[in-house]
Amino acid sequence: MKITTTLFAAAALLLPMTAQAETKSVKAEQTIVEIAAGAEDFSTLVAAAKAAGLVEALSGEGPFTIFAPTNAAFAKLPKETVAALLKPENKAKLAAILTYHVVAGKVMAADVTAGKVKTLNGAEATIAVKDGKVTIDKANVIKTDLAGSNGVIHVIDAVILPAS
Repeated sequence: MKITTTLFAAAALLLPMTAQAETKSVKAEQTIVEIAAGAEDFSTLVAAAKAAGLVEALSGEGPFTIFAPTNAAFAKLPKETVAALLKPENKAKLAAILTYHVVAGKVMAADVTAGKVKTLNGAEATIAVKDGKVTIDKANVIKTDLAGSNGVIHVIDAVILPAS
């Protein structure tokens, strides 16, 4: 079954903030998991990370760059798809999808370049930069540089999926 990559468009409804303001609003002592857990817009992502058994790993030293879908992005998926992925028997599949959203290293927005990037699940995602806008596998990056002690979060407007 092929899942479409349209999770993140709803995230565009969030109040706009500058990257500088976002960075200042997050305490650098927090890990990227703690930042996500403290933001209401990432509750589905955090629940999925818990179900996949990834919270401890992503709370580790890192550094990690996470392209994070919001709750609105997950809501664009068929309801039964998200429910099925959260079942214990689908833990490996969920982990593969979530680790496709993670890149090793702390890559701040100013350092992003176009090209292929290897994700933590081993597959490559494509980053494009056009007219000052950044996408990863056609998901728009809508907020950047939520910096933590072990990495950074960039918010995207769709869930991205590795090729099956």
